[in-house]
Amino acid sequence: MSGSAHPMDGEGELSAADMSSPRQTNTPFVHKVEVPPKQNLFNEFMYTFKETFFHDDPLRHFKDQSLSKKLMLGLQSVFPVFGWGRNYNLKMFRGDLIAGLTIASLCIPQDIGYAKLAGLDPKYGLYSSFVPPLVYAFMGSSRDIAIGPVAVVSLLLGTLLRAEIDPTTSPNEYLRLAFTATFFAGVTQVTLGFFRLGFLIDFLSHAAVVGFMGGAAITIALQQLKGFLGIKKFTKKTSIVAVLQSVFSSAHHGWNWQTILISISFLIFLLVCKFIGKKNKKLFWIPAVAPLLSVIISTFFVYITRADRKGVKIVNHLDKGINPSSLRLIYFSGDYLAKGIRIGVVSGMVALTEAVAIGRSFAAKKDYQIDGNKEMVALGAMNVIGSMTSCYVATGSFSRSAVNFVAGCQTAVSNIIMSMVVLLTLLFLTPLFKYTPNAILAAIIINAVIPLIDVNAAVLIFKIDKLDFVACMGAFFGVIFASVEIGLLISVGISFAKILLQVTRPRTAILGKIPRTSVYRNIHQYPEATMVPGVMIIRVDSAIYFSNSNYVRERIQRWLIDEEEKVKAVSLPNIQFLIIEMSPVTDIDTSGIHALEDLYKSLQKRDIQLVLANPGPLVIDKLHVSNFADMLGYDKIFLTVAEAVNSCCPKHSDEV
Repeated sequence: MSGSAHPMDGEGELSAADMSSPRQTNTPFVHKVEVPPKQNLFNEFMYTFKETFFHDDPLRHFKDQSLSKKLMLGLQSVFPVFGWGRNYNLKMFRGDLIAGLTIASLCIPQDIGYAKLAGLDPKYGLYSSFVPPLVYAFMGSSRDIAIGPVAVVSLLLGTLLRAEIDPTTSPNEYLRLAFTATFFAGVTQVTLGFFRLGFLIDFLSHAAVVGFMGGAAITIALQQLKGFLGIKKFTKKTSIVAVLQSVFSSAHHGWNWQTILISISFLIFLLVCKFIGKKNKKLFWIPAVAPLLSVIISTFFVYITRADRKGVKIVNHLDKGINPSSLRLIYFSGDYLAKGIRIGVVSGMVALTEAVAIGRSFAAKKDYQIDGNKEMVALGAMNVIGSMTSCYVATGSFSRSAVNFVAGCQTAVSNIIMSMVVLLTLLFLTPLFKYTPNAILAAIIINAVIPLIDVNAAVLIFKIDKLDFVACMGAFFGVIFASVEIGLLISVGISFAKILLQVTRPRTAILGKIPRTSVYRNIHQYPEATMVPGVMIIRVDSAIYFSNSNYVRERIQRWLIDEEEKVKAVSLPNIQFLIIEMSPVTDIDTSGIHALEDLYKSLQKRDIQLVLANPGPLVIDKLHVSNFADMLGYDKIFLTVAEAVNSCCPKHSDEV
């Protein structure tokens, strides 16, 4: 296919007669738009399959390796510890030890509070910071992520579980459903990773995640008002309206001033410690140990004053010992199986989104790569094993991962250190938490979720993309005014709506020539760019598919009508050529080609010639196969816009 005005022989090359014709010598030389080599269907399918599921070429390390080396690499791909473990040394252990002890002091009080947020006994929060971190340390590829229960997933899981079972009337069934949901959350994560479907979580946009997390943080903080104010009767709903009604309706008789004093005092203490840590990075340990220190001081204070007898609610008894087996408690049949699968899939996807985002952000800071699909397998395996050892859904914690990073962690050994500290706590220290006031747990959780409200990110989203901001606010208001699951559905729905809108309504632009160059650019972006008289140049910034082909055709025709009205008003030459710049058009389907055919026929009736510039390999191949190139004429397809303009009206193109 050629951009020149000459016919082509059967092999697609210019004949000798054509090469020597007088017309060839008088016409400026233009480059040829090549038709790519024809690929068979199998090769095309395999290429698409590889780019979709194996774009990172995960087997590249196995090439040209001995059998023993391949076995070791295979083992390392499942258990990365066999890779970095060979180079582990005492210096690295020192960094991991400090980081592990630091995040352990942070996780213990958080775990107790997060378990209550999920509607579970506090011990299950500690269980979930013992087994899952150990599994992840051997299978995970992130050096910085800290594993355990997190506020958002705990709230989501608790909300979904309470919608099915009342934990006060049926505590055993509630616990069994929690383990069932955890099992299927893990199965979901492993499945996504094993079949390399990690790209599915990318459909939840950053803006939607920001809004969802912010709304969930406010919802979590409002839920803590029960423990913060010492309210006995509290709503089970999570919407801001229901919570505030419950709070103010109990203001005259349900608040406990001793509880409020403890809550406010220690919340201020935690916020001051966090401020100190932000001001001086070397003092990172102060906000990290502040929650545990708050628990110790408040527990001692309640014990010596017996404030529990004056209405201050306490944790009460915590069972000693390590995780008992819970395999027999998981529902593998019956009415609750489908409910467990549904809750597990939803909570597993949210947990996965949070963990992968955290892992990638910290990996970027240290300039190393993590394999998202391997991460999913590791996270899924730890939740499957966790469900069998009395754990509920665990994932990467942002607050603990940030502390882990600042504390100087070197490898996943910091998770092992944290896990060992939790183990010692379960074996020997749980009786000491008997007099821990619920108020301090509420203060710790409120302090922990405040960073999830990222106002700066929301402002930046508003400045960059208004549609993204709508998705952000939709998720935010959906969570705080309806429920966590409604907010999640809204965030997913708006994210998909944005994709559909961008696909069905692609951008188009009118191009003009930058003075003293042969470059053609958007006239709205470059006001100095001038249009060539008698020529209209339009760029389509998207693939042309069945979903947008009619829109693209109609949009081009509207551009043309508007431009014709303008040139008539100022007595300029009528439009004779319509050039479509197709370099951004990555693909085209049958509907797209039909749209071009309709456009071509419509332009013919108005004595306007259609010209294409720089179609890509997929596009030119399909135009060639569909015979549209024959209909249009090979002399109307050019390599660049400049060559197309020069061929259509060389005099004007030189003058502009």
